[in-house]
Amino acid sequence: MNDIAPQSASVELTQSAGKQIAKILGNEPEGTVLRIAVSGGGCSGFQYEYKLVQESPAEDDLVLENMGATVLIDALSLEFMDGAKIDYVDDLVGQAFKIHNPNTVASCGCGNSFTV
Repeated sequence: MNDIAPQSASVELTQSAGKQIAKILGNEPEGTVLRIAVSGGGCSGFQYEYKLVQESPAEDDLVLENMGATVLIDALSLEFMDGAKIDYVDDLVGQAFKIHNPNTVASCGCGNSFTV
């Protein structure tokens, strides 16, 4: 993987995702943000972690803002997520956050873990 500076990383937070995250954060204490990270695990090797945290962004975090929502992504996770789009879908299957990641070469059947 290449070292990617947060300023040059390209991750999109859609309006739909921003709206849903803002709705969730509206029920949390002021200053709460969503942190998304990539961790080892799942049947395909990697998985996304979503955590509500009360912390300021680290110097090497990517900060995404949309519809009043703030999302933080750490530098190591950015190496796996460059070019990704964070979306929220509401369809016949259900409601869920979906990360469309062009770096993914395979994923498990349930869609919760992936390989790069």
